[in-house]
Amino acid sequence: MPVKPHKAMVLAAGLGLRMRPLTDSVPKPLVRVAGRPLLDHVLDRLAEAGVTEAVVNVHYLPDQIIDHVASRRAPRVIISDERDQVLGTGGGVVKALPLLGHEPFFHVNSDTMWIEGVRHNLTRLADAFDPERMDILLLMAPTASSIGYSGQGDYSMLADGALRKRREHQVVPFVYAGAAIISPAIFDGAPQGDFSLVTMFDKANEQDRLFGLRLDGVWMHVGTPEAVSAAEEALLESAA
Repeated sequence: MPVKPHKAMVLAAGLGLRMRPLTDSVPKPLVRVAGRPLLDHVLDRLAEAGVTEAVVNVHYLPDQIIDHVASRRAPRVIISDERDQVLGTGGGVVKALPLLGHEPFFHVNSDTMWIEGVRHNLTRLADAFDPERMDILLLMAPTASSIGYSGQGDYSMLADGALRKRREHQVVPFVYAGAAIISPAIFDGAPQGDFSLVTMFDKANEQDRLFGLRLDGVWMHVGTPEAVSAAEEALLESAA
């Protein structure tokens, strides 16, 4: 049986431009939804999934995030400091690889939220990850039932979970929900500096080693001030 990931990377280095004016003086990961910063929602989910150590990268207003997570114990937070460089979502992981080790790890965007279904989605993701067949397993949300998302989707999904990338002008039923398990080996030969993690998704896809797991529950993309209100409303309704 594969060992479940006990390390995670949380992307918290973005500028949060679409979140303005909320992010003029607060980094996006510390924007509050239902009384708690986005980053805390994500770290709580990781703790529930058994993660003991989370690498959090910082760039914009970094000291606020560093201070915020300093006393966190579950999971313990290690900072990957990118304040003097722009590395993108892929370059940020490459910089953090020495902290993440050689085993597959969770990778989560700090602005992703969802209302859980019957079982915790990160636990489902860990159970479904098969290192023999996969380099990357993405949590995929159905576009039709997601909150705060109005795009054309990212992938279609085959019966065995294999993903097929959306072609231009195509509309596909699933969007990446901002949570994944990634095998660090996929970064062998990765570019240096600023690049997008999508480059690695594409590499795994070309080798038929990119898979998806359908999210159980409701995904919320918290990318704009309006989306914060929509997410809060959905959370309140789910708790009622």
